[in-house]
Amino acid sequence: MNYSEKYNYTPDPLRIASSIESIIADADSFASTEVYKSCFSFMDLTTLQAQDTVESVSKLVSKVIDLCEEYPSYPLPASICVYPNFASVVKDKRPSPELHVTTVAGCFPSSQSFLEVKIRECELAVETGAEEIDIVLALNSFFAGDYETAYKEIRSIKAAIDAAAKKQDRTVILKVILETGLLVSPEKIADASFLAMEAGADFIKTSTGKVEVNATPTSAYVMCECIKAFYKKTGRKVGFKAAGGISNAKDALCYYCIGNTILGKEWMNKDLFRFGVSRLGNSLMSAIEQRTINFF
Repeated sequence: MNYSEKYNYTPDPLRIASSIESIIADADSFASTEVYKSCFSFMDLTTLQAQDTVESVSKLVSKVIDLCEEYPSYPLPASICVYPNFASVVKDKRPSPELHVTTVAGCFPSSQSFLEVKIRECELAVETGAEEIDIVLALNSFFAGDYETAYKEIRSIKAAIDAAAKKQDRTVILKVILETGLLVSPEKIADASFLAMEAGADFIKTSTGKVEVNATPTSAYVMCECIKAFYKKTGRKVGFKAAGGISNAKDALCYYCIGNTILGKEWMNKDLFRFGVSRLGNSLMSAIEQRTINFF
């Protein structure tokens, strides 16, 4: 598939580097309480540790409950993101349905297993409360040049989770993680972005946070430009999620500015823009309050 021809988009590394330099230089002009609170509302507050337990996940949800009481002017994070076996914990304990239940699934983070196993794990996550599912692109197929199999896998998972959600009279969001640190080249990132969007992804996401290189401004820039090109061609809006290594307000502001510059204000809401984070909350709160906050 010649995606660059189909969508009239080929990433230009020199232009992208120059644009990112300009965005970063101007980022401080966007810094405000309003923008930092927007970034706070974009967070998929995440815990994906081997030592996660029902108790530790419950404590994270309790922190959000405490947030509502202690900082009533703050928006809720977009979701809490956990392993699929903890979906019901978040669902049962959350303070509001506005705080979504997100789970990774599909044999995260490697996506190395039988498709039937991946599908069933995703279905179980939905059946137990997940409203958003984050899966990893089948890189084994993608790197082999077998884009068709990678595409069909996303389509199959999307169909399965939609059917599982329909049984509960609701819908579910599918985010596809490209693992851009392994894709490396802007061209491969663009190919993966278009493949995932064509296959039905509601969001495309940079990274698992489990490899050496995760979200970068370059990968975000390319992905946002692909989202824009896809929207121009199809009329369908796909969301963007940056994840992995986004730990402070300065990082969040950088990605906010990239999204705002390329996609515009209509994308800068939790329905279309997310951060996958485990450490960002305190830094954003400190920027908002203008003092050191250690809440989470």
